[in-house]
Amino acid sequence: MSRAAKRLGLYPMTLRQWAIDGKIPFTWVGRERRFSWVDVENLKRGSDSSTARSRLELLYVRVSGSSGRGSSLEVQEAELRATSTGEFVKVVRDRGSGSKENRPGLNRVLAMVSDGSVSVVRVTYEDRLARFGVGWLKRLFAVYGVSVEVLHPKKLGGREELLADFVSLVTTFAGRLCGMRSWENRRRQLSESGRCSDESRAA
Repeated sequence: MSRAAKRLGLYPMTLRQWAIDGKIPFTWVGRERRFSWVDVENLKRGSDSSTARSRLELLYVRVSGSSGRGSSLEVQEAELRATSTGEFVKVVRDRGSGSKENRPGLNRVLAMVSDGSVSVVRVTYEDRLARFGVGWLKRLFAVYGVSVEVLHPKKLGGREELLADFVSLVTTFAGRLCGMRSWENRRRQLSESGRCSDESRAA
């Protein structure tokens, strides 16, 4: 709240009262009110953000490396553009498994959501955004006053992409497991080496 109040040139108590009076939308995070930077900027420009808010759309499209027509970046983007009802801010294209958290495109989406550049993130299918944890992403976006719109509620579930994501997931866990085993082996070798040194000194 203090950052929003500073941006508007208000005391936090004044901004709190404005929120109570409905002059600016907010969401609760625990016991703290959070304000979207889009609403803050609208209010700063003198617009009535409680009754009208610009619809700033970010279109997110993703493939897992498959070139299948139904999951191509071009097809997804065309569908989203054709059904748009707001202002385009950016089209973010991503290539990579939906099970990976650290995707360049997803990181750009998170950055734009957090800085108030957009008011809605649109995808063709929910699993384009992520295979797992979409609910948490929606909650995070809501903190900044940003919603997620899914053009087709049913998951895409293409066989090739599902297989690619499954292989990626298994590979990740296998790599971590091997790393743990490698560390255990090194620790055992160091321990045995220490015992050998002690025995040689005792002899």
